[in-house]
Amino acid sequence: MTYRAAAALQGAVYQRLSTWAGLNGVAVVDAVPPGIGTGTFILLGPEQANDESDGSGVGVAHQFVVSIISDAAGFMAAKVAAAEVALALDDPDLVLEVGFLVSLRFVRAVAKRLNTGESRRIDLTFRARISF
Repeated sequence: MTYRAAAALQGAVYQRLSTWAGLNGVAVVDAVPPGIGTGTFILLGPEQANDESDGSGVGVAHQFVVSIISDAAGFMAAKVAAAEVALALDDPDLVLEVGFLVSLRFVRAVAKRLNTGESRRIDLTFRARISF
C-alpha cells in the first residue's frame, strides 16, 4: 500500500479543472475561501486510499470528492458546474508526476442545501486507480 501518488493526483485534477473551458471563471480551491466563499467555486475535498496491489505490482485506489458550492439562487448554477467537472474528469488521460493513472470513474453525486438554504453544494465522488 502506498499513498505516494495522492499529491500527484490532486495536482492533476486541479490542473484539469482549473484549465477546463467549461469552468472558466469558476475558482478551484482546496480550502474554503475566507468568509465562507461567495459565488460558485469548486472545492477539492477528502479522499480515501485503499491498497489494490496484486501479483502484477503495486496499486492503489483513491476515492476522492470534488464539491461544487454556490450561493446562486436554486441548484442550476451548481448543477451546470458539476456537469462540467464530470465532463472534465471523464477522460482518464491525466498525467501524474508519480504513478500511472489506470482508470478514473464517476461513483456518485449528492446535492444538498447548506445553511438556511442560501447556498447549494454538490459532492461528486470519483475513483482513481493508480499503479506504479
